[in-house]
Amino acid sequence: MSRTTPRIACLATLVTLASCATVEGPPASPPAQRFQINEGLNINSFVREGAAAGHLLLRSGTDPRILVAFPAGNSGVGLWFTKTAQPVTWTLTRPPQPITAADPGGRPLHGLEAEVIVDTAKLEFHQAVLSSVRVLRDYQALGTIPAEVAATPTVTSTHISWARPRLDGAPGYRLSVEALDGAQVTTAAVTSPNGKLRLKIVALTGETPLTPIDGTSLLTATAGRDTKARDVLTFLSYREKYLAGSWRFDTYFGRDTMMSLTLLAPVLQHLAIESGVGSVLARLAPNGEVAHEEDIGEFAVLRNAKEGHGKSDKPIFDYGMIDDDFMLAPLTANWLLDNDGSSRAAKFFETRTPTGERQGDALVRNLAWVVERTAAFATDPKPVNLVGLKEGRMTGQWRDSEEGLGRGRYAYDVNAVFVPAALDAADRLLKSRLLDAYLNETQRRTLQRASAQRDAWSRAAPPMFVITLPDSQARARVQAYASAVGVDATKPLSALENSLHGQPLSFNALALDANGKPIPVMHSDDGFALLFTKPTAEQLNRSIAAIMRPFPAGLLTPVGLVVANPAYADTETQSRFGNSAYHGTVVWSWQQAVLAAGLSRQLARTDLPAEVRTRLQNAKSQLWAAIDATNALRTSELWTWSFANGEYHAEAFGQHNTHADESNAAQLWSTVFLSLQQGNWLGARRAAR
Repeated sequence: MSRTTPRIACLATLVTLASCATVEGPPASPPAQRFQINEGLNINSFVREGAAAGHLLLRSGTDPRILVAFPAGNSGVGLWFTKTAQPVTWTLTRPPQPITAADPGGRPLHGLEAEVIVDTAKLEFHQAVLSSVRVLRDYQALGTIPAEVAATPTVTSTHISWARPRLDGAPGYRLSVEALDGAQVTTAAVTSPNGKLRLKIVALTGETPLTPIDGTSLLTATAGRDTKARDVLTFLSYREKYLAGSWRFDTYFGRDTMMSLTLLAPVLQHLAIESGVGSVLARLAPNGEVAHEEDIGEFAVLRNAKEGHGKSDKPIFDYGMIDDDFMLAPLTANWLLDNDGSSRAAKFFETRTPTGERQGDALVRNLAWVVERTAAFATDPKPVNLVGLKEGRMTGQWRDSEEGLGRGRYAYDVNAVFVPAALDAADRLLKSRLLDAYLNETQRRTLQRASAQRDAWSRAAPPMFVITLPDSQARARVQAYASAVGVDATKPLSALENSLHGQPLSFNALALDANGKPIPVMHSDDGFALLFTKPTAEQLNRSIAAIMRPFPAGLLTPVGLVVANPAYADTETQSRFGNSAYHGTVVWSWQQAVLAAGLSRQLARTDLPAEVRTRLQNAKSQLWAAIDATNALRTSELWTWSFANGEYHAEAFGQHNTHADESNAAQLWSTVFLSLQQGNWLGARRAAR
């Protein structure tokens, strides 16, 4: 999965990533933050106060573990126990409290301490890992760690601890477990004489703390009142960057930042937007491409040493994705032109990145790259000239697991939506005159082509992804697939028959393969088209009809909108898109928000026929019924489902060995419902202009 092993990267020119921010005024001193999210087998407890910020995860079941992730340096410590014969259950008796200590050199370490009870008399130690969260998540997935990060424990009769400096000699990490109530510790295990263990946990990191965005500088008064979403967003928001999600993605992700800001823009204060956009501009490649992810802290030390650059913590940025490159322009245009940001533009563009470049110059580099990169298709619209995945990769957009695109090369969302949207935004920004001071004549001439190229892409790219199947064939495939996965096909088949009336089924393919052939997997990325473009009535009818049919004829289930439906594909493809696959027939919270916002945006238009508006309104009502049914999981990254006794049941993702990965309890782009009130996206009318 590309989020674990980026393959296309370059060394950053920044000395420290902490400087990658648009900082305005002195740092605020936000109030202490504490909250808890229980999800499946995991207790997730968060604390942020002063210099300390951490996420304690306690995993119950037969594979127990203790894990603490820190936003500082994307660092973490974890203790995995040997598999137990019977499931064990953790209880958090004293939630995490912030602490500060010192390493042997007197340098500060920040973290947390907590007390827990686990209902077993013995736990055997399997592996402690102290390093980057990237190392911890690799260990969780693969069961191995780099030899150089291994730590030897110090043991007394009641206490075991692991501690070491960072590999480059900087302040490092510490994890200690103290046995209470008469329990005993050895190098192999902790045991209790009374049938249960009470433990004190201390977890610390020496990485440089980030600068929180104070709650008073984050959201406006119009934001939703969902306490859990507000807690999650606050915990993930910093002047230097937004964190993509905790525990596994406690760092910058370009796509996640920009999509979240796009949807949250109507309820974010200017400082909050500027910090996020500034973090993207600070990480641009020299040619203008957007960074997807970053290697920082000890993970950067490991990478730099392996690649012959010595034990340096100079950040390494991954530029392997292709969708994020086309998200910066729409986000910036949306903020400056549709969300009253134009008065801030001059100061924002004049602000310097850590390399000394004006942010306006950085943005122009991206806009010019967008126009140049998309010129070939505008001139000669054939599949080979679309924006394809980079050579040697199977990933390149948000479905960034190896099978997420069905082994396709040209993604629907990138080519049918984000490219036209980026070209439109580049044209709007050029015509706004806000960038005049940052354009040389060559760049100006380049951006003047954006409008014509947008029209060419909008006209030629979307039709390449349209799939049409005879009615009888579509119904047969739905019936066969429903039987294969064990769900009821009665309602889906009825909905299919009632909507088609014997006419062919039509929907947009997930991607095109290397030969330009559409891959017949239905998907939720049509929501992007509703959010970022102005589809025709015909295109809207196709998208809404396909999405809103009951699964597995469409995507809608009572527990949410699945992001992929392979019912119309061959059986081999179907096997790669199950409900245990990371981007299979599972529900991603933010994809529902994208569609909800897109429906509101299209309903704000005044040029649609009445029957199309009725279809949009009905779709909106159906979608929100499914969203509200799983409100408890809304801030989570994703969830899956089971089907029994004629009903769907939502289940936390990552709770079974068959699941491809583990869901984050706190996910940045799952907080975007804060800008969706009473089923309406607050930016809809402005965006629809």
